[in-house]
Order: sequence, then structure tokens, then C-alpha cells
Amino acid sequence: MTHNADYEHDVIAWANEQARLLRSGQFAALDIEHLAEEIEDVGKSEQRELVNRMAALLAHLLKWCYQPERQSASWQRTIKEQRRALAFHLKQVPSLQQRLADADWLDAVWADAITLAIMETGLEAFPEACPWAVADILRQDWLPSPGYP
Repeated sequence: MTHNADYEHDVIAWANEQARLLRSGQFAALDIEHLAEEIEDVGKSEQRELVNRMAALLAHLLKWCYQPERQSASWQRTIKEQRRALAFHLKQVPSLQQRLADADWLDAVWADAITLAIMETGLEAFPEACPWAVADILRQDWLPSPGYP
């Protein structure tokens, strides 16, 4: 069976075999193409987690802002937890910090947050662009003013 077939039929067995080959110095026997893909996928996975957590945080901040009558301790806990998880993730993967300064990235995350907020609230009158500074969004003690982004 070739590396390709192993990879396509049992990725766990393939990964264990690749690790064994690496540790034993059998570099010529490695499935380089699939190893490269898997390494790239690790980075993509880390980026997806950042996007998902930031979008969830922004959606909850929107709900906080646009549904002040429904504000609750539960919402505050969710906001706090998303911020804590984001801070931890950024500490574990410092190269992701640069994403926070990327306007195109923030626009895409904002669009995801708007979609989540619409699904959760039924409201649709949200700003087209994120009205808050990233530093504020991530700050544990900051919440947007109710009714005003």
C-alpha cells in the first residue's frame, strides 16, 4: 500500500507511521506532500478558532448593545468567557495577533458576527462595519453602551 492510500483510508494510522519515520530518521520514506498539507491545516485550524471566537464575541456585544432589555448575567459570562478564550488562544499562537490589525480580516469576522446576531435576535439593523476598536472588544471591563454601537 502506498503512502497516498494509507493517508486516504486511515489518516490516524498514516500519521502514526509518519511520526515513527520521522523519529527514526527515515526521511526518504516520508509522505512529504501530505505532511505539508497537514502542517498547513494546523495553521488553518488555529485561524478558524480565532475567527469563530471573535465572531461569537462580537455577536454577543451586538446583542448587548441592541437588546438592552434582555441583558443578563449569562450574556456577561459568555462575553467574559469568549474574551478569556481569545486571550489564551492569542497567547498560545502569538502569530495570530497580526490578524487583529488586518482590516479585511476584521470585515470578514464582522460579517460572520452580523449573521450570528441576526439569527439569534431576529434584528437586522446592525452597522455595516465594526464600530468598536479591537482593543476595546478584547478588554475584560468594556461593554458597548446600550442602543449605541
